[in-house]
This record gives sequence, structure tokens and C-alpha cells, in this order.
Amino acid sequence: MDIIQIVSLGLVATLLIVLLKEQKSSVAFLLLLFTVIIIFLGVLDHIKYIFTLLSYIAGQAQVEPVYFKTILKIIGIAYIAEFGAQLIRDAGLNALASKVELAGKLFILMLAIPIVTAVIETIINFIPGHLG
Repeated sequence: MDIIQIVSLGLVATLLIVLLKEQKSSVAFLLLLFTVIIIFLGVLDHIKYIFTLLSYIAGQAQVEPVYFKTILKIIGIAYIAEFGAQLIRDAGLNALASKVELAGKLFILMLAIPIVTAVIETIINFIPGHLG
């Protein structure tokens, strides 16, 4: 699916959702959800390509696989949390959306701790006079 198709689908869905929202808000939200799923499935091949390219670059740079996988998980959590929070906001539940974002940030922090620890240990090892 190319960008013209995605934008066209988004515009048509927007028009239908705006028309339906007043009379059948639950149907409008289901249409929104359905449209988002179609768009996500349409860009899935591009996402796979990006991950393949990043894996290749990480291999060429000799990045430790555990760090690379962790970074990909962090990116995935960020996108999923944002995606979910936006859908929840579209349903008018801002408080719940902010809690989903908070949960995403906590998961990211949890995954980032080993990387931050490794960076700090590397910096400490470069300090002159360090006995470690």
C-alpha cells in the first residue's frame, strides 16, 4: 500500500466517521478501528523491511545482538503505546490514554536499564585511575 492509498483511505474513513459520529458513535469508532488495522497491515511490509535493514546495519557495526534486540523492543513499545493511546483518545478517554502512555514509558525504562548500566560501566572504565 502506498502513501496515496493510505491517505485516500484515511480521508474517506474520516468523512464516514464524521457523518456517523452523531448518530452511531459506536459504529463510527469501529470504522476508525477497522481503518487503522487496514493501514497497519498495509505498512507491515515496510516495517519488516526497516527491521531487516536495521538488523543488517547492526550486524555490520558488530553491535551486540542483545542490545540491538532491546533497542528494537523499546522502539516497538513506544510505537504500540502511542498507537494505543491515540485510539483511546479518539474514543474520548484521555485519562486512560495517559495511563497507557505511562505504562509504555515504564516498560521502556525497564528495558533500558541494562543498556544504561553498560554505558555507565564503559564510561567508568575509561576514567584514569579506575581500579575496576
